Amino acid sequence: MSARPLPIPINPALLQHAEERRQHLENRIADQITRFAGSMLFVYLHIIWFAAWIILGVEHYPYGLLTMIVSLEAIFLSTFVMISQNRADEKRQVLADHQWQTVQEEEHQNEELLNLSNQILELTRAIHALSSARSPTGTNGTQQAASTSPGDARL
Repeated sequence: MSARPLPIPINPALLQHAEERRQHLENRIADQITRFAGSMLFVYLHIIWFAAWIILGVEHYPYGLLTMIVSLEAIFLSTFVMISQNRADEKRQVLADHQWQTVQEEEHQNEELLNLSNQILELTRAIHALSSARSPTGTNGTQQAASTSPGDARL
């Protein structure tokens, strides 16, 4: 009866959202009606229905009953379109929230990595300074003269 089923989302936030929607009967009904009303089968059935109504002469022109039925159907279908739009907005919001949470977690991890990198840099400098102070030769293998300031190293 309905069109092709929607693909199962792979995003964990959308999976959770879809499961929450499935828990309510009215959401499942609205989703099925919206999916069917948005299919070509729906269009083909209406073409057949309208043609049969007119050809079989269910009523005479100007087709007042048919017009009323189609108007009522249009009212309900427009409501289901709005429901579908709301559902799409909810999905977009779920994705945006999930993306924001991911960005925040990544930023926290980046800050931790930056702090660890700074600690490693300071430890490296301390080790280098300690090894330079103990060694009678400089970093390039030449002898350093004893001096009072670190910038007065001679070759």
